[in-house]
Amino acid sequence: MSDEERHTKHLRVTDPSPWVARFSGHVPQNGSVLDLACGGGRHTQVFLHSGHPVTAIDKNTDAICERLGDHENLEIVTADLESGQHPFHEGGSLFKRTFDGIVVVNYLYRDHLGALINSLNPGGVLVYETFARGNEEYARPRNPDHLLRAGELLELVQGRLQVVAYEHGLVETGDIPGVKQRLVAVNDLGQSAREDGEPPAHTIQV
Repeated sequence: MSDEERHTKHLRVTDPSPWVARFSGHVPQNGSVLDLACGGGRHTQVFLHSGHPVTAIDKNTDAICERLGDHENLEIVTADLESGQHPFHEGGSLFKRTFDGIVVVNYLYRDHLGALINSLNPGGVLVYETFARGNEEYARPRNPDHLLRAGELLELVQGRLQVVAYEHGLVETGDIPGVKQRLVAVNDLGQSAREDGEPPAHTIQV
């Protein structure tokens, strides 16, 4: 399957990821959201309907423009996320921009991972879900460059964000089945009023 065929397959999925739907409420009310590699905008739509201003970025934005392009709270950015101008570096479309929520689903480009955390406002929430190693036994992607190592998202946020939820394993239902790793983490370490310095507890959605 070519990259274009894979992109088309993902665009056919219009229901939001259950992981995103479950934890979208953790993003501060009316806070700004970045939908990285937004595809057709299925998660952009979730946050728009909840009153969030959303910046949606992808290499091909035709589908989201057609679906949601006239929404007043939506900024659509067309940019190659992996070649040319790095979107988070100086001169890039996301340089020095910060958000109250960042959502990434079924996409991995490791050069962006550190920048995602740096782009979170205090109290901001990272919602991440994508394929992990072991997925090559079931379906694409099979390239290890596009598959998370066991615990990789936990390593990424350790000491920087508070983990609210984490899962790793075979997902047999949902948008695109496969071996997935998913995480929700909040940028609130060091914001505690407790004597022991522990960050505030967040409600776990079930």
